[in-house]
Amino acid sequence: MKDLTWQRPEACGEGPSCPEVAVTSDAVYVRSSLLPDAIAQLTTDEWRDLLSAIRAGEFDA
Repeated sequence: MKDLTWQRPEACGEGPSCPEVAVTSDAVYVRSSLLPDAIAQLTTDEWRDLLSAIRAGEFDA
């Protein structure tokens, strides 16, 4: 896999368990800082849908 620039939410600081995202021109990659080798690749449409669902509370318990 090509070199990716990973970003994490500022609220995580240097915490050991944070979501990390890398955005390229053709895909969005998501991983957990706990398992950095387990990377999910999303299309930009899938990423947009995921963010919309999170904002709408679809994953709230």
